[in-house]
Amino acid sequence: MKPFDSRQCKLLAARELSPGIFDFTVSCPELAALAVPGQFAQILVPGHTLRRPISICSIGRETLRFVFQVRGEGTEKLSRYRPGDDIDILAPLGKGFPIDPNKRTILVGGGIGVPPLLGVAEALGGNAVAVLGFRSRGLVILEEDFKNTGAKVLIATDDGSYGYHGLVTDLAAGEDFQVLMACGPGPMLRGAGALAGERGVPGYLSLEQRMACGVGACLGCAVALTDGEGREYFGHVCKDGPVFPMDRLKEV
Repeated sequence: MKPFDSRQCKLLAARELSPGIFDFTVSCPELAALAVPGQFAQILVPGHTLRRPISICSIGRETLRFVFQVRGEGTEKLSRYRPGDDIDILAPLGKGFPIDPNKRTILVGGGIGVPPLLGVAEALGGNAVAVLGFRSRGLVILEEDFKNTGAKVLIATDDGSYGYHGLVTDLAAGEDFQVLMACGPGPMLRGAGALAGERGVPGYLSLEQRMACGVGACLGCAVALTDGEGREYFGHVCKDGPVFPMDRLKEV
């Protein structure tokens, strides 16, 4: 069985969760059977040579769910797709999160880095603590989805308009956990990695990076890594990640 494939997938449902953030569910049994939480897809938008990399939010028996933000012309065109439309999807790409259902795992997400963690929460259920950060109340997404997994859910907002007023990593510091997994902006990932280091627990960080091919051939998504013995080398977010053990990352 190939680790990934390209398929024409039928869009089943589409909605706007908050301004500029869209929620798509597509029918793709073959791709869903291969996917694990933390992987991503490359989606072809007609009129654009390069596919758009979008994280997999949730994995159903025959479906994949994507929650993405409009960041340019390509994703804006994608946001206009409607149920019944076909979408050309290359997936699942990269390596996902190493999930141990027996370990209490804290999921630290920030903004559009929140969606890739939902699949982890679905796999962990009551052994997950989801600590999710947003700029303000109006930008909070997927809160009920995380609660429906059985996870403990905590929300932080930068402006204090909802939940905890402050950094999501400060809110996470009040929890007990055996493993940390995080996805979000660089400063948040650095804080999450530091928290895992302070607790002496494994930490796994999911990185965002501009990329072209999505399979490690073009060298466009290089990231500095270490091999655990002090030797440095360059890996690829699309092939070696996007999820990395924090002790392998030279810097975030």
